[in-house]
Amino acid sequence: MDQRSKHLRKLIVQALEGGGRGHLGSSMSLVEILRVLFDSYLNYKSDEPRWDERDRLLLSKGHGCLALYAMLADKGFIEEAELLSFCKLDSRLGGHPERHKIPGVEASTGALGHGLSMGVGIALAARIRKQDYRIVVVTGDGEINEGSVWEAAMSAAKHKLSNLTVMVDYNKLQSYGPTKEVLDLEPLTEKWTSFGFEVEEVDGHDIGALENLIKRLPLNTEKPTAIICHTIKSKGFPFAEGKAEWHHKSGLKPEEIQAMYDCLS
Repeated sequence: MDQRSKHLRKLIVQALEGGGRGHLGSSMSLVEILRVLFDSYLNYKSDEPRWDERDRLLLSKGHGCLALYAMLADKGFIEEAELLSFCKLDSRLGGHPERHKIPGVEASTGALGHGLSMGVGIALAARIRKQDYRIVVVTGDGEINEGSVWEAAMSAAKHKLSNLTVMVDYNKLQSYGPTKEVLDLEPLTEKWTSFGFEVEEVDGHDIGALENLIKRLPLNTEKPTAIICHTIKSKGFPFAEGKAEWHHKSGLKPEEIQAMYDCLS
């Protein structure tokens, strides 16, 4: 990891320290995906979060919101100091993001499987209004067990929504075990292809590879795009990487927080 990826992870650890709990594993696998989107792809104005021509990012896997909050703080949508209020009773930064409370949040998510349906609606709205903004929906791999995801995918393909991109955080680990054991997703590339998407796979922690890929969007002007991002749950923390028990942690101890900071020094 370079210094920027470490910095963003430190912001997440600050929020974990403030709240004493959170979806560490689910957030750390997202960092590079969101970093590249905010740094190199999305059009937005942090001082005008409802700017009509902005691109729309929907974090469908809402439990990974710590990574989104870190990016929003990094880009000036919210104050960095606010991260310490995470999950406190008087905080707007809850365990799932809420659209009408937090600037830069496009959809209230957390009930999994809804983000792509919303993304399809927003993409259709852009077409009807003759606007050029782009829509990116970030899903979890466990999340796409939901049938609503595939109903939305069929609709996106039917309407040839080339302004819509789905990025799958494929860390291969759900809340209580490997996706292969819970409900095997493979062959995942072929699934998305069969549903009418243009599909590519990428290392979801490789900044250069991610940037090169998003520069080519849309991959097909007649189809929506699906990008399967191969990631590591809890990336950046060797003691937690690939371990389901770090999907979410409650009652984080000071020594656990310090161990995270030590990994990022």
